[in-house]
Amino acid sequence: MAGIWIMRIGHRPDRDKRVTTHVALSSRALGAKGIYVDTFDPVLEENIRSVVGRFGGDYTIQTGVKWKDVVKNFDGKIVHLTMYGSRVDEALPQIPKDENILIFVGAEKVPPEVYQRADFNISVGNQPHSEIAALAIFLDRFTEGKALYEDRNGRMTVIPNERGKTVVNNPE
Repeated sequence: MAGIWIMRIGHRPDRDKRVTTHVALSSRALGAKGIYVDTFDPVLEENIRSVVGRFGGDYTIQTGVKWKDVVKNFDGKIVHLTMYGSRVDEALPQIPKDENILIFVGAEKVPPEVYQRADFNISVGNQPHSEIAALAIFLDRFTEGKALYEDRNGRMTVIPNERGKTVVNNPE
């Protein structure tokens, strides 16, 4: 499978910091390679890089990036998650897994150019819902759940257990 990238547009640092953080964390956990955010936010960058530093992986974040520049330089298919698009289960078989994909996730009203530029406008349900949930469902189905328990060779590892919290520090 080629790389999956996220383009977060409409990020408002004072209002969306937790939501955009969760978009980044969810996409990382579910197999994306990185996220572009249209608004410069060094605190968001620091928080995500801290998680990557502790839990591993090659996930990247870049803020203050114009979405039109990302699209212009992107080599792959563009997916826009919207409740107005084609049903996710019907669209998934059409999305190539051997090409890079860039997934647009909006925070506020998405410009009409995004709908026009996208190769796939996909809905995860046709009701108002969280962009985090839509992204997580899409990524889990697109990757067939393969990224969920992938070892990312981090300094810390969570050991699953029914009760309690077990986190171990890995030797360097």
